[in-house]
Amino acid sequence: MTTLLVIAKEPRPGRVKTRLTPPFTPGQAARLAEAALADTLHAVAATPATRRVLVLDGAPGPWLPPGFDVVAQCAGGLDERLAEAFAHCAGPALLIGMDTPQVTPELLTVDFADCDAWFGPAEDGGFWALGLACPDPALLRGVPMSTPETGAVQRERLVAAGLRVRDLPRLRDVDTAADAHAVAALAPRGRFAARLARFPAAGEPVTGPASRPVGPR
Repeated sequence: MTTLLVIAKEPRPGRVKTRLTPPFTPGQAARLAEAALADTLHAVAATPATRRVLVLDGAPGPWLPPGFDVVAQCAGGLDERLAEAFAHCAGPALLIGMDTPQVTPELLTVDFADCDAWFGPAEDGGFWALGLACPDPALLRGVPMSTPETGAVQRERLVAAGLRVRDLPRLRDVDTAADAHAVAALAPRGRFAARLARFPAAGEPVTGPASRPVGPR
């Protein structure tokens, strides 16, 4: 069995999905991020696993289903934070982010019997999933993140280490408004699609926990 890791930010206005604004307001973007995170976590909850871990920047909220351990993200760049997430895993682990609400339990049910790593490429050149049979943080440290070459560099790092790599399907991250509509169409019954349908354009007021003002708590 595998440990499933989700690395995420607390969905607060101005801190998440900033590339959705405009056309969406910061509150709307946070609501979309919350729905994407909830869809992701429920898919993970429905996947067979030894342990489920949310590696979180911020505080958990009502969007977190039961059955997850919550650990704080470390300081540093994204490569350091991903590496540190794997550092706490003693056996096979699969890590994903909160940007692919279309993910399903079937996609996340991976078997390391005939490979050492699973790699899920993203359409923007990054990656949405990384699985390691023997987690080694050094495989991630120093990989340039958030570039069109991130995925290629990370996968080559795995191959150069002599790992047998299997690929997961290429998925589209939600970064822009166009991404949001495309991903919602792929999973029309999800929380993300339902939330997007409530405000397809900017200007709708948003209320609730995700609309809290940004600032010290």
